[in-house]
Amino acid sequence: MLVFKFGGASVSNADAVKNLAKILAKYDDNIIVVVSAMGKTTNALEQLTDLYVSRKQDELEKSFENIRAYHYYIMQGLFPDDSHPVYEQVKKIFKNMQERFEGSPTMNYDFDYDQIVSNGEMLSTTIVAAYLNEAGIAAGWKDIRESLISDDTYREGRIDWNLSPVLVKNNFVFNKVKVLVTQGFLAATVNNITTTLGREGSDYTAAILAYLLDIPKVVIWKDVPGVLNADPKWFDNTILLPKLSYFDAIELAYYGASVIHPKTIQPLKKKNISLYVKSFVHPDEPGSVIGNDSYDKLVPSFIFKMNQVLIKIFPRDFSFIAEDNLETIIGIFARTHLKINLMQNSAVSFMVCVNNDRMKIPQVIKALEDHFTTETENGLELVTIRYYDEKTIKRVTVAKEILLEQHNLTTAQMVMRDKPQSS
Repeated sequence: MLVFKFGGASVSNADAVKNLAKILAKYDDNIIVVVSAMGKTTNALEQLTDLYVSRKQDELEKSFENIRAYHYYIMQGLFPDDSHPVYEQVKKIFKNMQERFEGSPTMNYDFDYDQIVSNGEMLSTTIVAAYLNEAGIAAGWKDIRESLISDDTYREGRIDWNLSPVLVKNNFVFNKVKVLVTQGFLAATVNNITTTLGREGSDYTAAILAYLLDIPKVVIWKDVPGVLNADPKWFDNTILLPKLSYFDAIELAYYGASVIHPKTIQPLKKKNISLYVKSFVHPDEPGSVIGNDSYDKLVPSFIFKMNQVLIKIFPRDFSFIAEDNLETIIGIFARTHLKINLMQNSAVSFMVCVNNDRMKIPQVIKALEDHFTTETENGLELVTIRYYDEKTIKRVTVAKEILLEQHNLTTAQMVMRDKPQSS
């Protein structure tokens, strides 16, 4: 058995879905195929959630129709006969979404988010499974929410490692099919309420299934040749990293490398499962492999996080930032589930760099200002360099003003903004 994970770019249009089928046809193994939402559907569903919560009905209806039209356009490229059963299946998913929008949002944004955004994976897997059968690849469809059980931490569900293994082993059985198609990113509570595992969590789903089923190999199919030392969107002349150790992969993912979800590596490492990152554009190329490799160091790797916010926290009196202050501060971030990308304290201040989450940051600031004075600065970028040297630091700090930086033996991080242009 193998586990393949296909991200949104690999199923973004009809030709991409056909290409996925061609890749699967190259393999004789039984394969669990974990699929993300199509194209940028997750982004669109996030916007839809915001419109629903803010009760902007006219904009919501337009956005909803755009999402529906996008999926029907893909289906028309795959199933020219509109009497194909998949049309009725997809129609039902959209009908359920529409019925939700006729009601009022709850007071819990994260709950509403999971119930709406999860539809992206339900749509994509329904379409992909139907096309694989149409293309002559015997495929079954599995609802991952019947197998992966989590707690009710919406948007960051924590897997129940006692119940999920039993359900996965019972449900993921190949009876007269070669392929089982299922959703990434999703789980459910014991009460059958949908949860999600964190943004870009489909990689994590693939790793969990491989871990629970003792599958020796996971392949993540991307629109890049493998793991690169930087995102081509932000960096010219990127270098392919053909081999990575589990440790370096964990570090790169933790710091925000978009090619791998941060939680993905640990389950694989525990059972020495190999993780391959390959190109769905050039599927015969070797890509990158993550495993038990060792080496002195890699070439420098760069991770760019844009649209960052720096929050500065000060005591209201003349006291220092002591342990009791830190306990209060970290507790506030933990309760609101706002992830800290970088933190630094001095005698009289504590600074954190976070993603610009417009829902969570106001909650954090409000809670902090019950105890402290705060200042915020928006529109920043966080650059992380793994295996840095002075040359690489100079390369990324040209025309930049560094507001906060940290270095250890292998990793440098800098929060920066553009230097003001002289008149």
